[in-house]
Amino acid sequence: MSRNFMKWLEMPEAAEIRDLNDPATTLLHGQIIQRKPFLKRIYIDFYRIFESSLPDIKSKMCVELGSGGGFIKKIMPSVLTSDVLDLPYLDKCFSALDMPFEDAGVDGFFMIDVLHHIPDTTLFFSEMNRCLKTGGKVVMIEPANTPWGRFIYQNFHHEAFDPSGGWTLLEEGPLAAANGAIPWIVFHRDKKKFVSLFPSLRVIKIEPHTPFLYLFSGGVSKRQLIPSFMYDFVKAIERIFSPFNGLIGMFQTIELEKI
Repeated sequence: MSRNFMKWLEMPEAAEIRDLNDPATTLLHGQIIQRKPFLKRIYIDFYRIFESSLPDIKSKMCVELGSGGGFIKKIMPSVLTSDVLDLPYLDKCFSALDMPFEDAGVDGFFMIDVLHHIPDTTLFFSEMNRCLKTGGKVVMIEPANTPWGRFIYQNFHHEAFDPSGGWTLLEEGPLAAANGAIPWIVFHRDKKKFVSLFPSLRVIKIEPHTPFLYLFSGGVSKRQLIPSFMYDFVKAIERIFSPFNGLIGMFQTIELEKI
């Protein structure tokens, strides 16, 4: 019965995906995000986190990395969108390991589920350090290695989640290669290493959150599990349980500042 239920949960169009690195897959994910109210509102909430991280964002040079199927410009039109995949609606296409920005030319970098796909974390943060202005920020929303988050990611998610892993990934393509535990590895397990390598990138926030909403949304591959009108109710429940986010949060906001 459980196998039949999991098969039923799979969205028909997502079940046909064979290549995560195909730009057409990202275009499909964008369509799914737009038509799933729960998932779309989660993205809006995440964009609001970005928006609140920098004052007067309209006058600043801010870049979203891994924009993929998202829609950040509908919330923050001034943000430059980018991806390693050549997608028709984005501003730029480049690798986050070799970015086309001048030294100290960027006020902020925003990322949703990007860091754990980067093939070389050390080189990535070297580029962040080079490109950021003093006082500039990197704001990332990534998987959280809480007991609840780890259980879900290791048992019900297609991407690897290995807390014993390192700072690099095998070259399997920009989306197929992943380790959801990399944010925890870098900023918790190997915190001293990060501070030693990048003393000018100060960690100013690591905040776990969103224990339930994403599950109910079904993400980009599963059906939405509850009616859309229940979003605010579930969000209220999350606020009640927020003191326990260190145990149950599925995502975390990581904020760095260039000093």
